[in-house]
Amino acid sequence: MSQAIQKTLRDSAAMRWTALLLLALAMFCSYIFMDILSPIKDLMQETRGWDSASFGRMQGAEVFLNVYVFFLIFAGIILDKMGVRFTAVLSGAVMLVGGLIKWYAVSDAFIGTGLEAWFTNNLNWNGDLPIIGAILPFCDGMPASAKLAACGFMIFGSGVEMAGITVSRGIVKWFKGRETALAMGSEMALARLGVATCMIFSPYFAKLGSQVSVSRSVAFGVVLLCIALIMTIVYFFMDKKLDAQTGEAEEKDDPFKIADLGKIFTSLGFWLVALLCVLYYSAIFPFQKYAVNMLQCNLTLNPAEEGTFWADSSVTLIQYIIMLVVAICAFASNFSKKKNLKYGLMTIAAITLVVYCYMGYMRGTAETIFAVFPLLAVAITPILGSYVDHKGKAASMLMLGSILLVICHLTFAFILPAFEGNAVGGTIVAYVTILVLGASFSLVPAALWPSVPKLVDEKIIGSAYAAIFWIQNIGLGLFPALIGMVLNNTNPEGTAAHELDYTWALIMLAALGIAALLISIYLKAVDKKKGYGLEEPNIKE
Repeated sequence: MSQAIQKTLRDSAAMRWTALLLLALAMFCSYIFMDILSPIKDLMQETRGWDSASFGRMQGAEVFLNVYVFFLIFAGIILDKMGVRFTAVLSGAVMLVGGLIKWYAVSDAFIGTGLEAWFTNNLNWNGDLPIIGAILPFCDGMPASAKLAACGFMIFGSGVEMAGITVSRGIVKWFKGRETALAMGSEMALARLGVATCMIFSPYFAKLGSQVSVSRSVAFGVVLLCIALIMTIVYFFMDKKLDAQTGEAEEKDDPFKIADLGKIFTSLGFWLVALLCVLYYSAIFPFQKYAVNMLQCNLTLNPAEEGTFWADSSVTLIQYIIMLVVAICAFASNFSKKKNLKYGLMTIAAITLVVYCYMGYMRGTAETIFAVFPLLAVAITPILGSYVDHKGKAASMLMLGSILLVICHLTFAFILPAFEGNAVGGTIVAYVTILVLGASFSLVPAALWPSVPKLVDEKIIGSAYAAIFWIQNIGLGLFPALIGMVLNNTNPEGTAAHELDYTWALIMLAALGIAALLISIYLKAVDKKKGYGLEEPNIKE
């Protein structure tokens, strides 16, 4: 009888993985919307008059409230006071509100309204200041649609940050004492596939039919945010039933405390990891928002002729299914105990990846080429995490990641343009570089985040993570705008969207990687001197 009473939803593998799927799908949808305009930057310039600076400010607005209005801290307080299920639904609703505002901003319905006139005549702040000017989400000369879209993206960014910390807490609640690491890895893998999904389908919807419409792409993202909200509502009732079965109150982490900042900010190890984080993420996430346009400007692309198989819209779906096969087989191979099955899955993943790349080349579109970015990361993140757990070498892996980051951005800056006119050679260089960049990105969650508990006292780990996230968001808000400003200042006014010179913008990103490399070298030296244990395995055998 007692065993029957103790049986809960959490004890059922099907139920706890269903709960994970609901949370992971919500994050998957939010990741798609986060970069929904990234692969159609050229169309935003052509149809809405957004130059690179306007585009960058709008993209950087995502984290403005989190950083400068401290909503990131408020989100943690809400989660601590109200619990997982309430905060999950709230985050879904906030993301949807922000998404709807952004959709309205780029829709034809906004054109000619009094609201457009108001945004045209107001919020024309001076954007010429070196650093402060890049932080501001609005500036003189921005189209009204970009300003309103920035407002919507700010609200969305507040919701997505809230969702991120809520999902982590939810996974811990449902998987504590079970497959927590696998659950977190699976959620991260699915969320990252959102980037590839966005790259493939955003241009597809924008160009669907006889007339280009960027609002269709954003509408696609809004529909997904509606699905995300539904997922959180279903999770709400599952989570409520679990609490009713256990009779326990929701688990809560220690809330963020201002008093903890003194202990955190006096730790040299914390500052080194925080700086590594902001430099590393600033060289990747802002780059994602410009990557497709960068490829359009540096690759010789031969788009498929109308009426051929490769130009048919159905190929988009076929290519996406192949991409899913790559991701699923590559990820599953990490957890197969049978060698034959393991290598069989790896072989299928490799073959389908080649097929995907060939299809991307034949279609001749930059967005389908960049969509391979998360695939290698999905494949090797579990491998790297397991290596750090059992072998250590976290500081060394951070050095390797920084080196790869520098090599990739310099390759984009100097080697890729050298293949102008060579469609095959340029595409191969692009694919290899993008895959390696994705692999270097995997080193951060595998090596950096697990290192934090070794650098600060256990009682203030939650506060340390909150502080790192806040510092990280400063870079994520600053560098999209800086990239746009660099592009505007290094290209003649009126340069076509497909003819921009990205050299100096990529050099700036490579410089972030060099700075990260120097800090990681210093971190390794400090670790050796102070004995943080970063090079030691997490699991002591």
